[in-house]
Formats: sequence, C-alpha cells, structure tokens
Amino acid sequence: MVAPPRSLLAAVSILAVTAAVAQPMPTGRGTVAPPPPGDARAGATALDEITVTQTKTEGRAVDALGGSSVVSRETIREIQPDRISDVLRQVPGVSTQENHNDPGQAINIRGLQDFGRVAVLVDGARQNFQSTGHGANGTFYLDPELVGGVDITRGPVSTIYGSGAIGGVVAFRTLGIDDILRPDERAGLRQKVGFGTNGYGLVNSSAVGLRLPNDAVTVFGQFLYRESYTYRDGAGFLVPDTGSDIVAANFKVDATPAEGHRIGLTALRQTYEFANNGSSNAGARFRTNLDTDTYTLGYRWTPPDIPLIDLSLKGYYSSTYDVRTFLSDTASGLYRTLGTRIGDQIVVDLATTGFDVVNTSRFDTGPVAHALTYGGDGIFDDVRTTDRAGGFTGAFTPTGRRDLTGAFVQDEIRHGGWFRAIGALRVDRYELSGNGVRSSGDRVSPRGTIGLSPFPWLEVFGTYAEGYRAPAISETLINGTHPFPAFQILPNADLRAETAHNLEGGVNVRFDDVLRGGDAFRAKIVGFSNRVDDYIDIQGVGPRTFVAVSPLVPAALCRGRTVAFGPCQIPVQAQRYVNIARADLSGVEVEAAYDWGDGFASLAYSHTEGVDASSKIGLVRVPPDKIAGTLGLRFLDRALTIGTRIVYNAARTNVPASSLIPNTKDHTLVDLFASYAYSDAVRADLTLANVFDTRYIKYLDVDRSPGFQARGGLTVRFATR
Repeated sequence: MVAPPRSLLAAVSILAVTAAVAQPMPTGRGTVAPPPPGDARAGATALDEITVTQTKTEGRAVDALGGSSVVSRETIREIQPDRISDVLRQVPGVSTQENHNDPGQAINIRGLQDFGRVAVLVDGARQNFQSTGHGANGTFYLDPELVGGVDITRGPVSTIYGSGAIGGVVAFRTLGIDDILRPDERAGLRQKVGFGTNGYGLVNSSAVGLRLPNDAVTVFGQFLYRESYTYRDGAGFLVPDTGSDIVAANFKVDATPAEGHRIGLTALRQTYEFANNGSSNAGARFRTNLDTDTYTLGYRWTPPDIPLIDLSLKGYYSSTYDVRTFLSDTASGLYRTLGTRIGDQIVVDLATTGFDVVNTSRFDTGPVAHALTYGGDGIFDDVRTTDRAGGFTGAFTPTGRRDLTGAFVQDEIRHGGWFRAIGALRVDRYELSGNGVRSSGDRVSPRGTIGLSPFPWLEVFGTYAEGYRAPAISETLINGTHPFPAFQILPNADLRAETAHNLEGGVNVRFDDVLRGGDAFRAKIVGFSNRVDDYIDIQGVGPRTFVAVSPLVPAALCRGRTVAFGPCQIPVQAQRYVNIARADLSGVEVEAAYDWGDGFASLAYSHTEGVDASSKIGLVRVPPDKIAGTLGLRFLDRALTIGTRIVYNAARTNVPASSLIPNTKDHTLVDLFASYAYSDAVRADLTLANVFDTRYIKYLDVDRSPGFQARGGLTVRFATR
C-alpha cells in the first residue's frame, strides 16, 4: 500500500485553518441547530446529515467525535446502485467484499470484517448470517432500492452496540413514509422503473403511503422486483452466473396513541434466486434460493415535559434461510465420488433474535449539561445446517447457538459551547454451544472522549475506546476435511474473545458563507491506532504432509506422508482458528464537502495499515488506499443536476502467499450522472458507470467487476393533501 499523499493532507489542513467564518455549535444533545426558515443551506452537505450510531443520540456527522459518515437517500438515488457496494464505495475507511455470483455483501471497516467485527443493522436489527467458504465469513442481503439512508461509524463502539463492532457499525434505514410523502401530504404513490445495460437489467419499485389526521397512524408499503443478468467485464469477457432475481416487500406501521408515545412495526422480506458457478463450492455448481426476513417492534416514550425520559424499547427477529441445490460437478467429479446426486440440497438457516432497551436522561449540574444514556441488549444466534450434498458446508458452518448479552452507561457532557466529553462503560457476556462444546466469557469495556472547540468553526477531539468480540460459532466449532486438496480444519473450544484498544484523534471543520452567501464547507480528519488483542485468525497447525495431485488417486496412498512421493506432491497442513498475540491497525481518513447551491464537491481519502504484531506479516483483510471525489453542478433553477464521481483504488501487492488471495492492481473508475426533476411528480435519473470500461477486480473479490454500465430510472409520484 502507498503512503498517504502529503499534498492531499496539507491542502485539507491549510483550508481548515485559513477560512474565517464561524459555524454555530449544536444547541444540545439530540438537537441540531436548525437553519433559518428558507435558508438554502439546509442539508447542504453529506456531513450535515444526522447520525446516531456514534452515541445513540442525534447529531450531525460533522459534529461526531469520531469517524462518522452518512449516505443520504438523495445520494443513493443519484448513484442508481446495482449493489450495496456501489452505495458505500465513496465512504472513507469502508470497503466491501462480494462474490458476484451471489448478491450477498460483506463490509470491511479499517481492515476489520467477518464474524461480526462490523455490526450491520437493518432498521436496528442485527444481520449475522455467515456461511464459511472461500469468500467472506459474514454476509448480508439487502437490495439498494430498499434503502432510505446509511449511517456509518468507524472504530470500536461496542459500548453501545453489543458484542462485536470492534471495526464499526453500518446501520441501514429502509424506505419509509417520509421518503414518498411530505409532512402536509395525506396519501400518495411512488412508482419507479429502472433499466440498464451489461447485467443491470430491470428494476420495478412500487410504494404507497397513508397518513391519518394528526399522524395518529401512518402506513407504508413497498414492493420490489429486480432482474439482473450475466455481465461482461471491462475487456468484454462474460463473467458466468452473475445474474439473479430478487423479489422484496417492505411494510411499516407507526402509531402515536398519545403525545410522546410512538409504536412502530416493520416487516421486510426478500427472496433471491441465483446460480453459483463454484467459486466457493469446490467447483460444483449450485442453484440458490434464499429468503431473508427482518421484523422489528419498537416503542418510544418522549414526554415533552420530562427531560429525564427518552425511552426506546425494541425487539427484532432476522433470519436467512439459504437452500442450495446441486446442479453439476467439476471435471474431477469430486462431489459425485462422495455420492452427491443432482437435486441434493444444502440448507443453512441462521436466525437472530434480539432486543434493545435504552433511555436518555437530560439534566444540568450547574453549568454542565448532561445526556446520560443507559440500557441493555441481547443478541441470540441460532444456526442449523443440513448438508446432503458433499458434507463440506455442514462441517464448516456447524449447527450451534450463541447468546450475547450486555448493559452500558454513557454520559455526554457539554460546557460553555467549547467543551464536550463522553464517558462510557459496558459489561458483556457470551455463551456458545454446539457439538457437545460449551464456551463463555465476559468483560468490561470503557470509552473516553474529549472534544475542544477553540473557535466556533473548529473542534479537536481525542478518544480511547475498547471493544469486545466473542468468538463466532464457526470459528469455534468448525470441524471437517477440506475438499481437494484434502486437509483437516479443526475446532478450537479454547478460543478467547478479541479485545480492541483504539486510540483516535481528529478535527471537525465547519464554515458557512466561505466564497459566497449561502455556501457551506465541512471537513473531518481522523487518525486512529487500533490494537486488537487475541485476534482470531485461521493458521496452520501440526506437521506438513503431502497429498495427491488428483482427487482420483486413493487417499490412503498418501495418508501421513511427510515427504513428496510419486503422486503425493501437494503440501498441506491442518488449519484451525487460533488467537494470535496481537494485531495492529492504524490509518488516516479524510472527508470534505463543499456546497455552493449551484453545485457541490466532495473528497474522501483513507489509508489503513495492519500487521500481525508477532510475525510482522500484513493482515489479509486490510484494503488498499482509496481516494474518491464527486463534482456536481445544478441548472434550471436546480431541477437538473449533472456530475461525475471518480474513485481511485491503489494496488495491494504484499498479500501473504499462504492466504491464496491474489494481489490486485491499482485502478480508477469514472462515473457520470444526471438527475432531472421535471416537476414535483416526475423525476429521471441516469448513471453511466465505469465509462472507460476499466477491467479490474476489487481486492478480496472472487470475480472481475462489470465494465461499462448504463443505469437509468424514471420515478412518478402522486400525492394528496
């Protein structure tokens, strides 16, 4: 990986300290100072969007005392994304891993991913699905057309989000009634039809909303159908089995039975159908039918005259039911030699039940304002695997149960508009069982943050935070023989939980009226150093032996051979998830945005390094450097927006050979986009992605990504007042 460009950091720093216009501070915890009525600066930049993942109390992303970013619905609409990876690729410190013949996504934050190191939430419900193969160990399924916004916090935040989250939190909000109706509208319909080239296919999204008088009850429903097909990479080569069909329904009801009381119900169901060409199944081809469901029931009580009560109760259930049907084998006939027949199935069923209870009490002690947040949560994973097609999935994604519970207290204090501090403690406990094995553990994790604002436009902050991640079911219980070349993967009931120790510092910059009246500049610069003790990784154990060069050679011929002989020429070693002494990760992130009404520009940069502290070997999951920029111009009284997005990903050429992950070359992707609001009722969007037909493969991905794609959408909306 390359070192951070000094010129880039210097330019941002100079800009941050040479401007001279003040920006008002937030008026209080959970309340952001609103712009004057009619002020065009409202929501001027992405960094002005509201985030809650840092502290569970509302505030602007630019004011968060840490690495926080928000992707708004407007940005998602302009991207016309094909996958969630399109939504996140311009966020600093965030990358994705995907297998393009599987719509599932894995999110990487600051070099940490897999097995819950990044907590992924959909409408507040954890998405913990995981099936071990040659791809990511932890994926989730969510079509981008369902997403109303994304709230991201980078770094350990398990003090408020439970076990795991030592990498960060990515919280997706699905579309709701406020995305199709304005506050004064009573009922409406939004119909979108999307279309595209090179695999993008067809998208149909229909949404309806209804508000009863005084918002006593609101009802929202969305139906989605997406059909994508096999695409070609930048050189025109077909990438097999990269199409899929998706059907989804999103339903929400909110009721306000009395002032200060609100009850919310959400139900999201998605059904995926696709074929897998064998990148994670030893070359065999499977058809997958996958259902994923997320249901939540929440209650919030915010009595207007009692600041000590801001109570939120939520229960949820999320599940992924993955059925894979055997279609064909490789030339070696590996699966057929195991007795697998066409039509045999593998089923992985993971259900997560959870709850979250939080209250914030706001009060003053003399000149100091407090927002005291406290609560508890529980996450209960239940994995059931049935494998009648080879047995590999049943061995590597074993049946088991894991219970995670915890409680926390956090105090945010403010004084004089120039001083902020956050102190938090969390206690965690986990229990894991399966295959006759039981393990458990507990820990107290602290967090301390200080923010100083010597000028109204500048805030400097520093944080020390610890995070705690319990071992996953697969890490602990995995037990079986890898398909050709054959070697054992062993269980480890003695795994210890990972503990992250993160030091983080940075500056937040806010300016208004910089070059012209009504413009806005926002910037956030963050540096971090995260030490993860007892980091869990898979490593070779025991003696090295040699196995046959072909699965057709009888296994007994090579069993136990410690030197190459005849057809026994492939060296192998048993593998096991183990605790290594320490993993060290460090880096820097820059995010800046400028909006002048008639246009906008943004820049994001991230650099991460990560090594095994003992061996000094680089960690495989650390992505290369990334620079992303956007420039957009608004015309026709701001009804028309045109612009470009450019993303540069550096090469990763120091990947350990033992990981079998290939090195990747640097590449630059250029997109063009245009959005036109013909009226309040009709809008058209167009994205020309990868306009130079760059042939590339993202680091950690299995297949090459699409070449040039044209993606368009036409949206029609009707509403009554």
